[in-house]
Amino acid sequence: MAKIRAMQMVAVAVLCGTAGLAGAVALLGMPAAPLVTPVSAKPTTAAIAKPVAAVKPVALAKPAPPAPDPGYVVKRILTVKSPFVHGDYYWDEAGVPDGPVVVTVDLAAQVLSVFRGGYEIGTAVMVYGADEKPTPLGVFGISQKDANHVSNLYNAPMPYMLRLTNDGISIHGSPVGSNLATHGCVGVPKPFAKLLFGAVKLGDRVIVSRGETLSLGEQVKAAS
Repeated sequence: MAKIRAMQMVAVAVLCGTAGLAGAVALLGMPAAPLVTPVSAKPTTAAIAKPVAAVKPVALAKPAPPAPDPGYVVKRILTVKSPFVHGDYYWDEAGVPDGPVVVTVDLAAQVLSVFRGGYEIGTAVMVYGADEKPTPLGVFGISQKDANHVSNLYNAPMPYMLRLTNDGISIHGSPVGSNLATHGCVGVPKPFAKLLFGAVKLGDRVIVSRGETLSLGEQVKAAS
């Protein structure tokens, strides 16, 4: 009998497929095998990244303020023989770097000095304007250069002329002596005038004072 039922089940299964097999079991009164319930996979919990702590900004050191400009400072004063008398001059620019040129004229000392970048490169005893036609004080820019200039007022040669004012006050080569004076110009020995002419350019400053001497390390305020 069991064999017959098994054959009946096979026949039904062939006709009806797997579902028919389950039905056949039920029809034949046989206990049905429990259906396998698919087990759902447990949901995977994704690892949540921990928040990264914010990096505290590091305060950058403030740059040091630039050093104040010391201006035009006297860095060297020439050593000259003593006494320094009319007709004497001294020139030494060996090893002196390039730099702005400033000319100082001290009427009280009757000395003209030439500075380049703060280094004195030349100095000379000079003559200046008589009381009737005094040499003006102040700061002047060189406005004209003429190596072969002749005064149109006095018809006098003014070699290596450096013009300071529109009315003709200049620095130029001239005879220099204790008993000599000019019509307001600054006169220096002609060989020195030639050196000075080659050292300056238009616009360079000339400071004319009376009794204002300069010391090593001193700032020349009028030159700034």
